[in-house]
Formats: sequence, structure tokens, C-alpha cells
Amino acid sequence: MSTAPASLRVRVARKAVEAEGICSFELVSADGRPLPAFSAGSHIDVHLSGGLVRQYSLCNDAAETHRYLIAVLKDPATRGGSRAMHEQVHEGDELTISPPRNHFALAHEAAHHLLLAGGIGITPLLCMAERLAATGAAFTMHYCTRSRERTAFASRIEASAFAAQVHFHHDDGPAEQQFRLDAVLAAAEAHTHLYVCGPKGFMDAVLGAARGRGWAQARLHYEFFSAEPVSTEGDRAFEVVLASSGRVVPVAAGQTVVQALAACGVDVMVSCEQGVCGTCLTRVLDGEIDHRDVYLTPEEQAAGDRFTPCVSRAKSPRLVLDL
Repeated sequence: MSTAPASLRVRVARKAVEAEGICSFELVSADGRPLPAFSAGSHIDVHLSGGLVRQYSLCNDAAETHRYLIAVLKDPATRGGSRAMHEQVHEGDELTISPPRNHFALAHEAAHHLLLAGGIGITPLLCMAERLAATGAAFTMHYCTRSRERTAFASRIEASAFAAQVHFHHDDGPAEQQFRLDAVLAAAEAHTHLYVCGPKGFMDAVLGAARGRGWAQARLHYEFFSAEPVSTEGDRAFEVVLASSGRVVPVAAGQTVVQALAACGVDVMVSCEQGVCGTCLTRVLDGEIDHRDVYLTPEEQAAGDRFTPCVSRAKSPRLVLDL
């Protein structure tokens, strides 16, 4: 049985300005071979200079195997990734990426799909819309941006076969086109599945409103691009125990669990280091977790059997890890 490669070499075939502050990058295989298949909602890790690794959603048709398309917002609060993509990556450059992974898949069994995009959050939802349209599934999309000038892929959407199912909302537009979250949720058909991606404040508002209306967690699908910084002022030291060997590893107040383990020669695979992507997800056999991620659902966090050691810590003096 063949397995996907750990990394891929791709070439930037095209770099284009899609909207104010947003560039798209068309990536093709460096050796000319077809790229691994992906499904709507997938993302890739892009390795950049200085050891940076960032996740970007694929926003082209999932049926395509000759290219991957990503779009990157140059974020004023960047930790370096978006600036590197905008300023250092050019057409013709080669990059190392991961094969596609999907933590944001469509629930194809749903009778109706409600897609809510905020700004650059359009990227995975655009791929979803194209897939839903291709399969004849019922869906509605609402795309919220600050202005038309900041609306990536607007022309592509307006020229698509599903244009009538998409509603644009601009902060600087007239009152009648403003996004009314409560009205949208109230009008949703029974058993609709909701998908949301965008800035954390937008996503928190959508998910909070849906949960407040009694939407079951199984009908809520989301993917965060980044997490808000968490205050570490009150952090204290604790210990983690490696269940396989009984080894005790101290974690200092100013250390993450990943850093403490690495200092002892125990490597945990990481990517975002913000508790967003789930790459480092580790099973916890005993102890109380201080969850600081945005990857696990509230129910998964409450179960207390997994955590993201890149950001999460312990409330108890010790955590026993399945390592």
C-alpha cells in the first residue's frame, strides 16, 4: 500500500493580487507529477525561511490534481508568515509543503449547508461551495468583508454557477446588505449544517449565536486560522510523565510542554504552535488539563483525554501523557 510523502516540492506558477492585502499563489509540482488529491476544506503546511511553518487552506476545485491554490492575507499582526509570503515568495520560487490534510470536512449527509465566511476565511469555504455545487447539494453562502476592495475572489464567485446562492456583505455598504446573523440563523432550514471560517471574533460570534439557539455541536463545523494570545502571567510549573517509560519531565512556568519535552530529547510533531491545527494533539492518561487551544470542541476539551502541548498546560501538578 502506498503512503503519502511527508513533504512535497512545489513551484509558484503564479502569484496574483486578489484583493487589497490579499495575494493568491498557484502551486504546481516541481517535478511535473500530479499532486496528491484533496477534499474540500483541506489545508497544507507551507515551510518558509527561518523555520516558519504556516497553514493555508486550498481554495481551488478539489477535482484538480495539477495545482493547489492558496490565498494569504498580509496581516498587520503577522508573526512573520504572511509577510514572508507577500514579500519573499515570488513566481518561479520552489517551496516545501505538506500533503493536504482535512480537519474541516463537509458533512455530505446534510440536507442543507450554510457557509459563513469572514474576510480571508473565504478560502476553504469557496472550495466547499464549488464542491457542493458540483454535487447538486443545497447550500447558501454569506461572505462578509470590510469593503468590496478587500473581497478576494469576488469576480470568480460572481461568474460561477452558484453565484445566486452567495450573498456579499460589506461593512462600508448600505444598510440593506449588512450581515444579520440572528436573521440568517433563524431562517436556516431544519438540520442545516453550518460552516464558518474567518477572524476569531467573527467565528466566536457565529458559534456563540448558533449554540445559543440550540444548534447541536455535530452541526457546527469551523476552522480557526490563528488564536488570540493567552496571558501567561499566572502560569506555574508542573510535571509531565511519559507513560511508556515513567520518565518525569519538568515544565517551567515560561515553557510550553513541547519545549520542555524537546529539551529532554523527546520530539513532538508541531506546526502552528498556536493550538489551531491539531498536529501536536497528544493523549492524556491522567491529570487535569488547562486547555488553551481553539482546535478541540468544548465537548472534546471537557472529556479531558487529549490536549495540544504547544499551548495547553496543566491545572493539576502532573499530567501523564501517552508518550
